[in-house]
Amino acid sequence: MKKLFQKVLALAMIAMIVPSCGNPAKMAEKADQLSATCTPEVLEVVAGKINTQISVVFPAEFFHPKAIVEVQPVIVYNGGEAMGELVMLQGEDVTENYITVPEAGSTVTRNLTFDYAPGMESSHLELRLTVLHKDDRIPFTAAVKVADGANTTYMLVGQSGSLAYAPDAYQAVISEQNEAQILYNINSASVRNSELKSEDVKAFQAFLAEVQKDERRTVVGTDIISYASPDGKEDQNATLAEKRSKSAKKAYDRTINKKAKLDAPVNSETVAEDWAGFQELVGNSDIADKELILRVLEMYNDPMVREREIKNMSRVYTTLAKEVLPQLRRARFIANIEFQNFTDAELLELVNTNIEQLDEEALLHTATLVKDLDAKVNIYTQAISKYNSDRAKVNKAVALLYQNKNEEAAQALATVVNKDGYYYNTLGVIALRAGNYAVAGQEFAKSSLKEARYNLGVLDILNGNYAAAAQKLEGQGHHNEALAYILKGDLNKALSVATHKCAKMSYLKAIVYARQGNVEAAKAELENACTNEALAARVATDIEFAKIR
Repeated sequence: MKKLFQKVLALAMIAMIVPSCGNPAKMAEKADQLSATCTPEVLEVVAGKINTQISVVFPAEFFHPKAIVEVQPVIVYNGGEAMGELVMLQGEDVTENYITVPEAGSTVTRNLTFDYAPGMESSHLELRLTVLHKDDRIPFTAAVKVADGANTTYMLVGQSGSLAYAPDAYQAVISEQNEAQILYNINSASVRNSELKSEDVKAFQAFLAEVQKDERRTVVGTDIISYASPDGKEDQNATLAEKRSKSAKKAYDRTINKKAKLDAPVNSETVAEDWAGFQELVGNSDIADKELILRVLEMYNDPMVREREIKNMSRVYTTLAKEVLPQLRRARFIANIEFQNFTDAELLELVNTNIEQLDEEALLHTATLVKDLDAKVNIYTQAISKYNSDRAKVNKAVALLYQNKNEEAAQALATVVNKDGYYYNTLGVIALRAGNYAVAGQEFAKSSLKEARYNLGVLDILNGNYAAAAQKLEGQGHHNEALAYILKGDLNKALSVATHKCAKMSYLKAIVYARQGNVEAAKAELENACTNEALAARVATDIEFAKIR
């Protein structure tokens, strides 16, 4: 009797420990014997996806050799459920093409991907197992929980895009020049009275008289440049040019400036041999062999060699001596003028009272002086209407984007002809805001602007390329830079760049402190962050703060 009792007891214990020796359906009652883990331990959303690796430990004598088990990964969240890829397991005696789990036990590891859905911040990942026995489906008595929550920290990235207005070329002071020249006889430094009465000099004097009547124009200096033609010996030409400089200065003081009475400095220069003037005159002439002459100038730099080679072309040289060289024996009087353009105050007045008086550059510049975005748009619209300005089209689009009028901004860019870095950056921002990240990246890549580089960094965050993002955003001083370092795992660097005081930056600093275990510092930063309603609502479900709530 005692031996019989021992046998019954042994059989009962084996039945408890080795359910596989009985009905495979009995496995469904032993869910508590399974354990599961995942990597990373906390689910993380990267580029709109949750990628995780789960491992399920099946103990020895658990999996029936003839059993088939269906494993359904599920993320349960506030708002629904998301099913992962079904995993099929089989015992050693099953001939299906599933993953085999030996009766001796093993660990099954699978990579899973889920599409993110709003609400998954507060969620958990579980495995629902079902035994397939004959024609029956027998669910396990309980799901196997794997992980809690999903980290969506990357979604704190600012996606409005960094914008840049195309610059204007408006000049508050415009430099102008006007000039006249007098000619000398060969080897002479004497100024002939006929030269001082020439039409060229008279026109120069008349111009100076008009300048003095113009409140916006001022002669700030005069250059007197005296030359010798490149024929003859170089040292003699240098001496001759110096003499002509002195005589030209005296003539200027005695005639031109005596009448104009300019209170501006006079600068005298000399050019011993005017090869540059020679080349220009020959190039603009209709001399038959001018190409040959110009080739000589290109081939030889030595003045003596140049002169020798040109003189060897006797027929040509005769023409040069008659038509070209006399024009190089000269002195030039060059008046340097500063034109005072409209001041900023005048521009702001004119844009309201007489906008027709403003040219393209003035309109573009005036738009930079006004803060009201509607006023900017109106000024750019005027520049487009009057000058068909491509820069005005780009800048109008930028101003509209600051008003979050994305479709209107796209329309403003539609007819741009000259497409530059400002155009491509603006077009990229429109695509970024629309969620067309691939198109946005293509457009930003065409621009060398620092704003485009910043925007590419934003795309790197959205695409999960955190190291690349940190590199592009370095030194930008924006909260996106601090975010990139957090995502990259460089928490100390994130704190060092999080210097700007705002709710979002405080939120990021709270994340850093929470990860470092500095609970009090994290709570202090959250107090600042929660002044922003959206961030205050996020705190309640953010897995980053699960341990400090």
